[in-house]
Amino acid sequence: MKAHELRDKFIEFFVSKDHTQISGASLIPENDPTVLFTTAGMHPLVPYILGQDHPAGTRLVDYQKCIRTGDIDAVGDPHHLTFFEMLGNWSLGDYFKEEAIRYSHEFLTKWLQINPDKLSVTVFAGDADVPRDVESAEVWKSLGIPSERIYFLPREDNWWGPAGEAGPCGPDSEMFIDTGRPACSDDCRPGCKCGKYFEIWNDVFMGYRKTPEGDYVAMDRKCVDTGMGIERTIAVLQGKTSVYETEVFVPIIGEIEKLGKVRYGNDAQTDTSVRIIADHVRTSVFILGDQRGVKPSNVGQGYILRRLIRRAVRHGRKLGIEGKFLGALATVVMDMYGDAYPELIENRDFVMTELALEEEKFSTTLQKGEHEFEKMLPNLLKGNTRVINGRIAFKLYDTYGFPIELTEELAHEHGFSVDLEGFDDAFQKHQEISRAGAEQQFKGGLADHSDLTTALHTATHLLHQALRTVLGTHVGQKGSNITPERLRFDFTHEEPMTKEQLKQVEDIVNEVIDRDLPVSFETMTVEEAKEKGAIAFFESKYGEQVKVYSVGDFSKEVCGGPHVEHTGNMGHFRIQKEQSSSAGVRRIKAVLEK
Repeated sequence: MKAHELRDKFIEFFVSKDHTQISGASLIPENDPTVLFTTAGMHPLVPYILGQDHPAGTRLVDYQKCIRTGDIDAVGDPHHLTFFEMLGNWSLGDYFKEEAIRYSHEFLTKWLQINPDKLSVTVFAGDADVPRDVESAEVWKSLGIPSERIYFLPREDNWWGPAGEAGPCGPDSEMFIDTGRPACSDDCRPGCKCGKYFEIWNDVFMGYRKTPEGDYVAMDRKCVDTGMGIERTIAVLQGKTSVYETEVFVPIIGEIEKLGKVRYGNDAQTDTSVRIIADHVRTSVFILGDQRGVKPSNVGQGYILRRLIRRAVRHGRKLGIEGKFLGALATVVMDMYGDAYPELIENRDFVMTELALEEEKFSTTLQKGEHEFEKMLPNLLKGNTRVINGRIAFKLYDTYGFPIELTEELAHEHGFSVDLEGFDDAFQKHQEISRAGAEQQFKGGLADHSDLTTALHTATHLLHQALRTVLGTHVGQKGSNITPERLRFDFTHEEPMTKEQLKQVEDIVNEVIDRDLPVSFETMTVEEAKEKGAIAFFESKYGEQVKVYSVGDFSKEVCGGPHVEHTGNMGHFRIQKEQSSSAGVRRIKAVLEK
C-alpha cells in the first residue's frame, strides 16, 4: 500500500463511522508558546479537547503535517525523520475506550489486512494515582487478542499528558506488529528497541484532569485522540526495513544519486549523507511552503530551518555535489506532495528563492569559518599540544555555523586532531540550556486557558485589526506566542513602525477595550467567512465549518479561541517593543495592565 492510499483509506474508514474530515493545520502553531512546530495531529485540537465546541462536531478525522526537532542529529540512520504525516481521529466527549479500540482493530485487520496473529498491544499498568486499565485489556481480549499479547506497562510507556503543569491526560493503548525478527532476550516486549515489535498506532484516552496540586480527577467529558504515522506504517505494510526504502523517499534519493554520482545502498557513510539530505530537504520544503511559511533566520522556526538546510548542503558537499542542488530536490518533493498539500505549489517561488539564497549564504559562512580557523592557527601552532580544544571547536560551530567535520578536516591538514569529547561536552551543555528554556516555555502552554491568557489572546485580534487599519491590509499574522505575562505577535510588514504608528495602534486597541464591545462567534463555511470579510489563513477545505469571532463592529477573524465575552475588563493595552523578526516580518510584544 502506498502513502496516498493509506491516507485516503484512513479518511474513508472514519468518515464511514460518522466522523467529519477536517483540514490539517499549519506547521507553524498559532498562539502556542509550547513548541516551535506542530508536533502531532492533536496539537491544533487542544482547545477542543479542553472543552470548546468544535464547529465540525464531536467525531473528527484528518491528516496532519508534523515536525519534531528533538532528534535532528539522529537523522541519518534508517529510521529517524524530522517531518512526517500523522493520521488521526478524535472523539470530543462522544465515544470512549471500547469504540476507539474496536475502530482501531477493524481498520488494522479488515481495511489494512494485517494478520491479527501478528498484533500485540500495550495498556496502562496503573499506579498510586490512577488504577490499572483493565477495561481496555478486556476490549482487546473480546476482539481475539490473547492475554499473552496484552502487556500492562507503566506510566512512562502508556500515559499521555498533560501538555503543561495541569490539564487533560490519561492512559493510552498502543498497537504493535511483530516483524518476525528474533527476540533480543526473554524480556523482549512491545516498545523494546531491538526492532522485533513495530508500533503502528496509539489510542489515547483522556479521561483525567491533573490539577495544579498534582491530583488526578476523572473527567465527565472524556476524549479520545489517536495517531498513526504514515511513513512508518507504509514501511511495515510494504515489508520494508526502513522508511527510506518507500516511495516517499525513493524519488528524492534517486535525484541525489544523479547529482552526487553515488549509489545508495553500497556504502554506510554515503547512505547516511543521502538520508540526511533527503529528510532535511523534504522538511525544509514543507516549512517554506507552509501557509505560514518562515524564512531561514537565527531564531525560532527560522533557526531550525537554517540548520536543516545547512546540514543538507554540508552532506551534499561530502558526496561531492558541486554548485547549488537543493532546488532540484525541492522540485521532486513539491511534485510528489502537491496534490495532498496544494500550498506547496502555491508557494513554489518562495520555496525555490529562499533555498537558493540560503545555499549562497552558507557558502559564505563556510568561507568565514575557514578564515576564523586560519586566524586561530598561529596561536595553536605555538602551543605544546596538537589537539584543538573542544570549546574552540564548539565556538566555530555555534558562533560561525562551522560544522565539526570541517573543523576536523582543516585540523588534520595542519597536523592537529580535535578534542571531540570536549566538543561533545560543550554541545551537551548547550543542549541542556536550550532544553531547559524549552521546558520553561512549555510550562506556559496549551493547558493554560486562564483569564490572563484568554484576554491576551483576544488582544491579538484587536492588535491585528489595528495594525491593518494603521499600516494597511497587507498586514497578516505570521505567528503569535502567548504566556500569562505578555503576548508576542509577528506580522508581515517591510519596515520598522514609527512612534506615531505605534501610538495609533495602542490608542485604537484601548478605545475598543474601553467601548466594552461584546465578543461573539458564528459557525459558518469557509466561503461564508470569506464573503463576510473575516481575516484568516484559509487552511480549511471547501465547505468546511469554521468559527468566526467578532469583536463588536471592530474585527472579524477565523479562530478557535479562547476569548473574553466582552472587552471592558481586559485592562490597558501597552506595546513594550516593536522589532524585526525576520525579513519582511515585524514583531510586537505587548501587555495588558490592570
